[in-house]
Amino acid sequence: MAKSITKIVLTGGPAAGKTTLISRILKEFKSEDGWKVITVPETATDLISGFGIRPFGNCVSMEDFQYFVIEDQLHKEKLALKAAQMVPEEKVLIIYDRAVMDDKAYISDEQFARTLGFFGKTEEEILGHYDAVLHLVSCAKGAEYAYNYGNAARYESIEEARAMDDNTLRAWQRHHALHIIDNSVDFEDKINRAIAQIYRILGQSAPEPGKRKFLVSMPDRDALTRSYGALPLEMMQTYLLSSDPGIERRIRQQTSMGEQFFFYTQKRVADDGTRWVTERPISEKEYVTYLMEADLSLHSVRKLKYRFNYARHRMELDVYPFSSDKAVFFVYGAEPFELPPEITVLRDVTGNEDYKNRALAATQKL
Repeated sequence: MAKSITKIVLTGGPAAGKTTLISRILKEFKSEDGWKVITVPETATDLISGFGIRPFGNCVSMEDFQYFVIEDQLHKEKLALKAAQMVPEEKVLIIYDRAVMDDKAYISDEQFARTLGFFGKTEEEILGHYDAVLHLVSCAKGAEYAYNYGNAARYESIEEARAMDDNTLRAWQRHHALHIIDNSVDFEDKINRAIAQIYRILGQSAPEPGKRKFLVSMPDRDALTRSYGALPLEMMQTYLLSSDPGIERRIRQQTSMGEQFFFYTQKRVADDGTRWVTERPISEKEYVTYLMEADLSLHSVRKLKYRFNYARHRMELDVYPFSSDKAVFFVYGAEPFELPPEITVLRDVTGNEDYKNRALAATQKL
């Protein structure tokens, strides 16, 4: 099988959900399914936060700043492509958190052309490097309640964020595979639509939305592995203290095929009841630091998650160390569906608060 490398840019205005989408991509395209996801981080934020090079505060001009950004971006992209060719996986996704054309949104067309020329590049060459572009519309356009300054490098007001969203879209408008993901429903729907678009870019059918949850008798897990290729993903979720009662904070460690990943999640609830869940990958060092903020009134939720497909539906089995005879089973996609013969349902617990992770963190009981 020839190696398949797909290069996708995530772009958009400030506070659009790119970081949360990257976390979802890492969970969706898993190593146990033969995928390798390589992420190229946002360069401007690194330069501002890490190096103190910033296009404001009398540091450097915006045009000079783009020389730093583009040089670093081109270097990272070259390394990412080389890594994609070296890794053993045959299916590789390179995800760029912004890319070179984003820089056009911050300077004039003439300045951008001059900067590219310095590196011996043209717009056509740059645009041709990426297979597809997903423009996530800033939440400053249609989801204003969620706009915040959580990114330490973000300095835009809502009005400025809207303008930057327009400028960014204009910068990428000539790409042949530009897809716009707006705020027409809610944040969860937005991320789901972005994931579905990535599946289409890859030439695959996206998993159908919808989820049912069941309490089941503990099945023969070895049988699930033999029959359906179900492999365990080890997870531990820890809830953190929060000074704002409207915000739930948690961290998660997961181990897959010997590789560890760490995530930080925040869930906000707006006055109208709308949920806004954001997530970002974090380092192991950050994870250990967050553990110091653990809510000691709750247990960490440990589980083994088995994922597999059956009768054209994605399914998951969550096995908890505090329950030897029962487990929680999920079916994703539209009804009707068929359950594997190994699964015996005790009752449907879809939407039941007692079987959500936070409740299990308190009760440790199924």
